[in-house]
Amino acid sequence: MSSQFRPRRIAQSLPDDASMVAQVREAVIGDAAPVTGASLAAAVQSTGRLLGSEGTFRTLDRVRAELQGLGPLQRYAEDPAVTDILVNGPGAVWVDDGGGLRRTDQIFVNESEVRSLAARLVAAGGRRLDDGNPCVDVRLDRFRVHAVLPPLSTSGTLLSIRIQRQCNFSLADLESAGTVDSEMSAALRCIVDRRLNFLISGATGTGKTTLLSALLSLSSPDERLVTVEDSAELSPAHPHVIGLESRHGNLEGSGAVNLAELVRQALRMRPDRLIVGECRGAEVRELLAAMNTGHDGAGGTIHANSASSVPARLSALGALAGMEAGALALQAANALDVVIHVVRTGGGRVVSEIGVIDMTAAGELIVRPALTWNGPNSVQGPAWEGLVELFEHRMLK
Repeated sequence: MSSQFRPRRIAQSLPDDASMVAQVREAVIGDAAPVTGASLAAAVQSTGRLLGSEGTFRTLDRVRAELQGLGPLQRYAEDPAVTDILVNGPGAVWVDDGGGLRRTDQIFVNESEVRSLAARLVAAGGRRLDDGNPCVDVRLDRFRVHAVLPPLSTSGTLLSIRIQRQCNFSLADLESAGTVDSEMSAALRCIVDRRLNFLISGATGTGKTTLLSALLSLSSPDERLVTVEDSAELSPAHPHVIGLESRHGNLEGSGAVNLAELVRQALRMRPDRLIVGECRGAEVRELLAAMNTGHDGAGGTIHANSASSVPARLSALGALAGMEAGALALQAANALDVVIHVVRTGGGRVVSEIGVIDMTAAGELIVRPALTWNGPNSVQGPAWEGLVELFEHRMLK
């Protein structure tokens, strides 16, 4: 017993499950030995209560969630439909389970409980959440956790948890779900097959990463895909995928590796396709430069309200990299071929437009619509012939 957990004796008069879970948790934490399944089981048995197998398993799950999972939020993480959990202080927990945000009946006992959970999750990611570091973002296995403390937050400790699901959707799956119609699907397959350079644009939660994974899964199996992401979320069904993930600085602020540096490293790794999971900073310069030096078939995602607003977004990102607007427009016009825009409607996520990137005589970068979703089907736009020409030109190469 010396090398194993030595359970404390816990009083038998426990008023409810929550009280027993709290005391079991206290018993486990109070021991210096590592927390294991056996130690948890021993702590539950030490209560002296006859719980039965179902009650024992339920208590074990709750204590494990308190110590190693998301605590009272664990039940939402175990729901395969939930992609986001948002905590707006102790009295408001929201989830997104595919139908938009909805408020749950979950509440925390007090602000201290929310803060303790946030601090534990951040610490598990190797960072610190306190008054000196009141805003922190970390990745834990399949969770991306962002936390904000008061007084920066006016409603208590805030937690935003994005859950990475290990399910791969093919383009055929998205077509069956109504995300793309048959004409959009055919065009997307040609974009990948003809190795056009593309960006997937959309607002937060519109399914940009899901669509990007589906498109990358269409790549030839003899291609080498190198993905660069701030937080690893891409999981294409492809036999040769190499992933690079940025790194935050340590507690002293050193050791950070940003996306721009990772893109430069990726170019030395002989990629057949270079993919930047989300362009949101100076890395846009390296990505455009790579596309302009023979790395076709490249892609990525970008936050934008519409396909037509992508040029303005690129210009803003280029400014962060020290690029002038004219230079950015010229680089982007030569590097990028198409923009694929996704939106979220009352009926779900939809690919709303495929646009062709062009530059006006005045040197202004624009996106001209080639296919636009119009209810159940897509309609061809003024750039449709231009898109077909791109397909034919790349097929002749």
